[in-house]
Amino acid sequence: MSEDSALQIDENAPRVTALQRFVNVFFGRKIVVFGLVVIIILVLAAVFAPFVAPFDPYEQNLLNTKATPSWEHPLGTDTLGRDTLSRIIYGARTSLQVGILAILVSSSIGMLLGLTAGYFGGWTNTIIMRVMDALMSFPPIMMALMVASLLEGGIYSVIVALSVGMIPPYARVMCGQALHIKENDYVLAGKAIGATNKRVMFRHVAPNCFPPLIVMMTMSVGRAILAEAGLSYLGIGIKPPGAAWGAMVSEGYRYLETFPILSFAPGIAIMIVVFAFNMVGDGLRDALDPRLRGTL
Repeated sequence: MSEDSALQIDENAPRVTALQRFVNVFFGRKIVVFGLVVIIILVLAAVFAPFVAPFDPYEQNLLNTKATPSWEHPLGTDTLGRDTLSRIIYGARTSLQVGILAILVSSSIGMLLGLTAGYFGGWTNTIIMRVMDALMSFPPIMMALMVASLLEGGIYSVIVALSVGMIPPYARVMCGQALHIKENDYVLAGKAIGATNKRVMFRHVAPNCFPPLIVMMTMSVGRAILAEAGLSYLGIGIKPPGAAWGAMVSEGYRYLETFPILSFAPGIAIMIVVFAFNMVGDGLRDALDPRLRGTL
């Protein structure tokens, strides 16, 4: 085939809409579909936990402690006779609540700071970014530990602690996007016709910064769930008798050799859910890649 004919075929190749390309790319990988299914199951389990869980997750039965898996208790019972499966289902509600709220709070604050720094530049940019650099000098888990300790634990303390540590990445990404987008012709045209800074920022700059931030938010939910599990494992996160996967792993740790399912069951749940969010985020990154627009 000659070069001219190849070029002719390429020029006549069918174009696809943005929605078609998104669907083709996002659902084209089985591992991404698997992750999406896991997330849907997690959300349904969290929303309908009272109807899905076979037992009350807080009901104790001291006559049936550390029961082995059976038809009645598929994952056995813990040291207080509580059904392990029911506590994992209710733990999904805790993990999802912490993950989503922490990301919403941190991303909202971070994106607002980043948009302000990137749009106005100058000293505004310098001050905000140096503050973000100072926050980033602390490892996120250490920052979360410090804030959660000061707030004496609990689910809302965990949300605040995780949110503080996750603000800087959103601010930096948003700032970089805003610095680039504000130089586009349509932004300059808006300024030229007298549009206010507020209108230009939130109507023209911010919407075009969202694609990479959506991917970042999706992946961060998994990291927030993992961080919450770590805080609960250390005894700083969700307080007993609250159902939290990290706390369940910690409770079962002392029985790891004699009754490993107490730690393995919630540990596997954490692993699968974090993996699912990472895979969906990876699929969104490919599907939203502007370099692939109009192609399959």
